[in-house]
Amino acid sequence: MSTSASDAHLHDDLFAPDSDAVLQLRGVTVRRGTKNLIEDVDWTVREGERWIVMGPNGAGKSTLLQVAAARMHPTTGDVGILDEVLGAVDVFELRPRIGLSSAQLAQQVPDGEKVQDAVVTASYGVTGRWREEYEVEDEGRALALITQWGLSRLAHRRFGTLSEGERKRVLIARALMTDPELMLLDEPAAGLDLAGREKLVAQLTEVAEDEFAPALVLVTHHLEEVPPGFTHALLLRDGQVVTAGPIEQTLTEEHLSAAFGMPLKVSQHKGRYAAVAA
Repeated sequence: MSTSASDAHLHDDLFAPDSDAVLQLRGVTVRRGTKNLIEDVDWTVREGERWIVMGPNGAGKSTLLQVAAARMHPTTGDVGILDEVLGAVDVFELRPRIGLSSAQLAQQVPDGEKVQDAVVTASYGVTGRWREEYEVEDEGRALALITQWGLSRLAHRRFGTLSEGERKRVLIARALMTDPELMLLDEPAAGLDLAGREKLVAQLTEVAEDEFAPALVLVTHHLEEVPPGFTHALLLRDGQVVTAGPIEQTLTEEHLSAAFGMPLKVSQHKGRYAAVAA
């Protein structure tokens, strides 16, 4: 949605994101009917940070990520993304700067799409290759990402024939295609078996530890899926923030028990977390 220059100027006067903020939400509420999906959320992601967003089913995690991806506007509140203000920027120019992997996006990729095309089409922010022309550099980058994510043998396979784990890796490669400044991963390990999850966690750890990687936000509701190298966490319950901050201060028994509504015992081993009922 584009706005006039005067509208943008007015919005900018009201809200200016912090200079080092990649993503900033202030008092954000998303309402559908009489229900608040998220309510009065304040949250700032800064350059170089790697965030976990966690909470039970229905906590508002995916809604929060849709706002962060400039794919949903809040009912009330202000959203700053990559020095732009949502509502005062053309989202179609903003979205290519944001890498996104989600189940919703997976449903938009045609089953007949080749893996290589599913990755390269991120250059135009589309799903489904049609008549667009891609630079040789784009094709080369897509192939490099396919190789990096262990998909070389699948480059010409149809997306609809892939396993759940293979699809997840294709979507992450696609999310990296435009060299994004912000990368959002919505439950990337959902539906994976133990081996698939562990392989994905190891790959995401490498991304998290890469100083040149974009700011990262990973949504999950399983503590075991948190990759080492992530620096911060936001806990949600019923659309509201329970707590947010450095990961070692956030993923505690007290905070996780409050978020999930039951007493939990939390353990940590070699940078990996686990939780069981207390």
